[in-house]
Amino acid sequence: MIAELFTRLRFFVFRKKAVEVDDELHFHLEQLIAQKLAEGLSPVEARRQALIDFGGVERTREECDRERPGQWVSNFLGDARYALRILRRSPGFAVVAVLTLAVGIGANAIVFGLLDALVLHPLHLPGADGLYAVQQGRDHAASQSYPDYIDLRNRTRAFDGLVTYTMAPVGLNISGRPEQVWLYEASGNYFDVLGIRPYLGRFFHASDEHGPNSAPYIVLSYAYWQSHLQGDPNVVGRNVQLNRFHYTILGVAPPTFRSTEIFFSPALWTPIVNQPQIEGIDLMQSRGARGIWIIGHLRPGVTPAQATADLKNIGAVLSKTYPGDDDGITFSLARPGLLGDMLGSPVRAFVAGLGLLSALILLAACANLGSMFAARATDRSREVALRLALGSTRLRILRQLLTEAILIALGGAALGVALGTTLLRALSAWHPVPNLPINLPVQPDLRTYGVAVLLAVVSGLLFGLVPVRQVLKADPYQGIKAGNAAGSSARRFSPRDLLLALQIAICAVLVTSSLVAVRGMIRSLHSNYGFNPDNALQLNTDLDMGRYTGAQIPVLQRRILDTLSSVPGVTAAAYADRIPLDIGWSDASVFADSTTDYRISNVLTSAMQYAVSPGYFEAASTRLLQGRAFTWNDGKDAPRVAVINRELARRLFGSESKAVGSYFKMWGGTRVQVIGLVEQGKYKTLSEDPQPAVFLPILQSPSSWTWLIVRSPRDPRELAGTVDQALRQLDSGLPFTIDTWNKQLGTALFAARAASLALGVLGGLGAMLAVTGIFGMAAYSVSKRLRELGIRIALGAQPKQVLRAALGRVSTLLALGSAVGIVLGLAATRLLSYIVYQASPRDPLIFAGVVLTMLVLGLVAAWIPAQRALAADPLLLLRQE
Repeated sequence: MIAELFTRLRFFVFRKKAVEVDDELHFHLEQLIAQKLAEGLSPVEARRQALIDFGGVERTREECDRERPGQWVSNFLGDARYALRILRRSPGFAVVAVLTLAVGIGANAIVFGLLDALVLHPLHLPGADGLYAVQQGRDHAASQSYPDYIDLRNRTRAFDGLVTYTMAPVGLNISGRPEQVWLYEASGNYFDVLGIRPYLGRFFHASDEHGPNSAPYIVLSYAYWQSHLQGDPNVVGRNVQLNRFHYTILGVAPPTFRSTEIFFSPALWTPIVNQPQIEGIDLMQSRGARGIWIIGHLRPGVTPAQATADLKNIGAVLSKTYPGDDDGITFSLARPGLLGDMLGSPVRAFVAGLGLLSALILLAACANLGSMFAARATDRSREVALRLALGSTRLRILRQLLTEAILIALGGAALGVALGTTLLRALSAWHPVPNLPINLPVQPDLRTYGVAVLLAVVSGLLFGLVPVRQVLKADPYQGIKAGNAAGSSARRFSPRDLLLALQIAICAVLVTSSLVAVRGMIRSLHSNYGFNPDNALQLNTDLDMGRYTGAQIPVLQRRILDTLSSVPGVTAAAYADRIPLDIGWSDASVFADSTTDYRISNVLTSAMQYAVSPGYFEAASTRLLQGRAFTWNDGKDAPRVAVINRELARRLFGSESKAVGSYFKMWGGTRVQVIGLVEQGKYKTLSEDPQPAVFLPILQSPSSWTWLIVRSPRDPRELAGTVDQALRQLDSGLPFTIDTWNKQLGTALFAARAASLALGVLGGLGAMLAVTGIFGMAAYSVSKRLRELGIRIALGAQPKQVLRAALGRVSTLLALGSAVGIVLGLAATRLLSYIVYQASPRDPLIFAGVVLTMLVLGLVAAWIPAQRALAADPLLLLRQE
């Protein structure tokens, strides 16, 4: 059908010029014939001599065609028609070739989609190229304080406008049942500076802010408006409850605007001046309270270097005005969307690693197809010889072969982009972290499709040019005489062999990387976290959402704990202000007991800080190694005490045995006695180095943040329903999030899971390409040597000898390629240790797994060709010969 379409298009477009050329050629040929007849030759001999003198009608027609403007279109259409006809005669080759390239181009389309969404164009906002985030300090911290924002906004000359924002959970009550959602607390100029226009209603502005809690307005995200309010256009002006305070819905954000951080999609926005109501604490006057982010547009004509210099001057002024920071106040710039360098650097490194591996996938696919095209060119050697003998040029034949390659590449690109687009859309809908609005906004666009087409053309040229040497050196006489017999030496490695070895090496790299990631993932699921998430429920809420304050907070927390402890089947229950491996953490400055000057330079170490209730270590299954745990007597009027982990004991006292009974000091000079020592755990990430940690009695460090751990041998789903019912009876207006502790670990396991998933898929694709490459090479080798193998069998060769003769070269290439690939893979996977927990490339199990995997792949790929070699019938083959 497609070939017929090409034929008709070429006929209608170029019919007139083609007819003119044919008439001209026919006229000159008739003139030569008439001249020969006049010389006395017979009509047959006159025509033969005229054709000899003329030099070949077809070649002359081609030369004339090349001189005509626009003829390349006609030539391409003709070549495409002929290529489609040839490929239709070899459907197996065409399907395998298209699928092979679809794998390579699809993988690269997916990675480019991630690169485009996360690195190249992270924020789809007006003037995004001039948008920058402000970082602070030598560690380039993304978080700032609100007074820093005010100073920067008022003093900067480099920015057209600066906005600030932060994230927070809130209890939202629209329909009578409160739920916990996440919002942005943003400065009043947030939408105006970013250039966002409302989809419905209006946004809040700087003019709406008149001091703390003065702007009770919210703006809904388009997604939340659709999913929870069914796109009701009458929501504007509606009164809702936010932490039991009354707020008014002003409008709805446009569907294309998610937020100013890539991974985070809040349900709503509210003015940051309402922070005291939303978070129960006013941090807007504290220069040391860093928890907001600052971004802004550079003024037209201002470069990032000039803006950095401007920020440096402001930092110098602030350092003199507020000399409390020993290091001074310094600012720097970063691209927004990934919390500055905190997430930006690891995300860019991970995407770069994926890009390298996907490029290897495409290179392996091209090597596979190059080997297939070289073998196909050998099989078509008689056809090439005949065409050369009939007057066709070598350039014309190469053009035809490249046209076939380009058509296959375009077909592979179409299929690869279709598969890649489906996977990218699935990634956009994936929510890897429970109870947090985090996902990957990767939607393919014209750039993705353009890259796929470019890769298709380049790939087609790469593997299409492999048989160039064969065509350029083809001898028409020898080709016609020898037919399709294989003429390569059995001892000399051909380019086809080298391509297969390259492909196997690439596959070994991918398999090694994927096994390292999977091994690290398995270790992360069975490692020692310093707590046991099995058979435990995790609940969290912020009592500020229920407007509980002051002395009401510990009273309600104790009532919640008593209620949960009375649920049938609960064996242990406790609460804390935060838990290890969650998205939020807090560290405390720790001083030696002898310290009297509490400046930052005198800090002995920083420790992860947790305020926990009595029974926490039992509920969390954290082993108490020495001393005692907290009791309800460790209240606000009791002496300050703490339980520390082994790493903090070593840093403070040099030995774990000296910890219990010793003292240290915290910020402000508070003297604390160590009453217990617990096992080492994981607190921020699974791949972190040993971190010091200090646990304080929550009655001495009260917090409205409440994380509850409930341990029970009962079915977690059944227990969750009972717990939810009990909490609703206690306070139906307080939102709780309830889930298993294992599921809540999704935050900490996200990086490891993403790496394992991505590398596992790439490893699988590499394995598929290796199987097809080895199979193709083995099948081709056997098919070309069937007669020889038949003779060997007739002369009494054993099966082992037959297999060695048929597949010896393939086995050698498999061994060499695998060895090179394993070495490269072990070197490359060092990078994974920064992402995947305990991802050691030197693990003996990984080495053994790669060797076994490559061996199995080789056996699977060579099984059918081996069976064909052993089943060779000498009598039948000799009769055919």
